[in-house]
Amino acid sequence: MTTVTLGTATPGGGFPAFGAAFAEAVREADPSLAIEPRNTRGSTENIPLVEAGSLDIAFVTGEPFHEAVEGIGRPAANLKILAAMYSSPGMFVLRADSAHRCIADLAGRPVAFGAQGSGLVILARYVLDGLGYDMHRDFQAVFLERAGDGPAMVEDGRVTALWGAGIGWPGFAAVAKSPAGARFIAPDEAESRRILARHAFLKPLTVPAGSYPGQEAPIASVGSWALVIARPGLPDETAYRLARALHRGEEAIARRLPQARETTARNTLAAAPRPDLIHPGARRYLREAGLLP
Repeated sequence: MTTVTLGTATPGGGFPAFGAAFAEAVREADPSLAIEPRNTRGSTENIPLVEAGSLDIAFVTGEPFHEAVEGIGRPAANLKILAAMYSSPGMFVLRADSAHRCIADLAGRPVAFGAQGSGLVILARYVLDGLGYDMHRDFQAVFLERAGDGPAMVEDGRVTALWGAGIGWPGFAAVAKSPAGARFIAPDEAESRRILARHAFLKPLTVPAGSYPGQEAPIASVGSWALVIARPGLPDETAYRLARALHRGEEAIARRLPQARETTARNTLAAAPRPDLIHPGARRYLREAGLLP
């Protein structure tokens, strides 16, 4: 039995929910692999823990991964991608009866941007910077101890909006299922062009219609891919087996979690900024599966 430690995030967020589905899908596809999920403070803690070898693998959002491997604000990290998780289009959720209709309407108001260690906070920083905003200067920025605390703060009015990302994100789902219902605010077409012109590593992404209760139309936004990353010394054979188990378990993990429909070997290739950033063991499996030349 090979035991693999997995870093997720604070309870109530998307990473712990994905971690449970991930662990079960891997176990079903390869019973000789045991995944041990561990709650952390999120992407910004997961990266140094993986670098130090304290975790074998971990979930991260695309923005802190980009900063780490490119050496932005820190020495460049030797991190490798094991798999793509899901796309993360960023947007705000508000009560459906809110009068606010665009990002500019939220300026000066209390907004929960997520748990302090979450990569969602970094995505918000890039999105707002592309529009000329600063979350600390232009909003009453609120940071959460636990990602799961945000929806109740929207419902009872302690914050005007909650920032998040992705399809099936628990915070968005909780507000959408509340008695008041939800409204979503994302960058409009012109705003998205401004953001992408300033931060070209982000991608145009869409939340399909029906991803959340009451969401009748698709929502276009910008964001990145959440990723499973591996410690530098993770053996090639372990990475190979994990990539194989995930590929074999694609249907199983998709049944467990809506956003996991995007957890595919093909999307790993699409999400990786460069093929050399994919772990050599995972690359070997992708070549054998006929997905990588």
